[in-house]
Amino acid sequence: MNKINYQKRLDHVIEEIGSSRPTLFLHSCCAPCSSYVLEYLSKYFQITIFYYNPNIDSEEEYQKRVKEQRRLIREMKLDEIKVVDGGYRPELYYETVRGFEKEPEGGKRCYLCYQLRLRETARLAAEKGFDYFTTTLTISPLKNAQWLNKIGEEEGKRYGVTFLPSDFKKKGGYQQSIQLSKEYSLYRQNFCGCVFSKKETEDRKKSEKPLA
Repeated sequence: MNKINYQKRLDHVIEEIGSSRPTLFLHSCCAPCSSYVLEYLSKYFQITIFYYNPNIDSEEEYQKRVKEQRRLIREMKLDEIKVVDGGYRPELYYETVRGFEKEPEGGKRCYLCYQLRLRETARLAAEKGFDYFTTTLTISPLKNAQWLNKIGEEEGKRYGVTFLPSDFKKKGGYQQSIQLSKEYSLYRQNFCGCVFSKKETEDRKKSEKPLA
């Protein structure tokens, strides 16, 4: 099956909306991933960030990422952008992925995690009357953009709100997010966020042979 080019779909939406600047409820996983997305989309949309990540392995890590998200917006001088903090609810994540704890990164556990976060984003976007909703997650080369867009479209239909298609890693987006992370000295974690991805990262480091 051919992969859908979601970046082209996004280009088409942006062309259609012109200068109207509709409202966008943007799920953000972290400040580094949101940096390029904010730089890119703030020209076309009135954005509200939804920081909703119950998958984060500890409250300390969660709060650190929220703080960086707020700091980035201040330093990018995007004062009109508000941050809605969904709160730290790890029990929702563990309940969602029960039975899939041993799945490798990028497998069914990740699919369920995407679904959990996008479902709540869609629900609130509809409740608050936003024109669109989407997620920063597609900027990562390690995240499955086809899955994310499919889930987003399904949840948008469920709640009656339009999902904004994306593949933010395209057009050099991922590279620009790395550059912006350096420019703003952002805390850039070396694991996705959940306890399982953290353990997988730690195990991989332990198995690496030291340089002679």
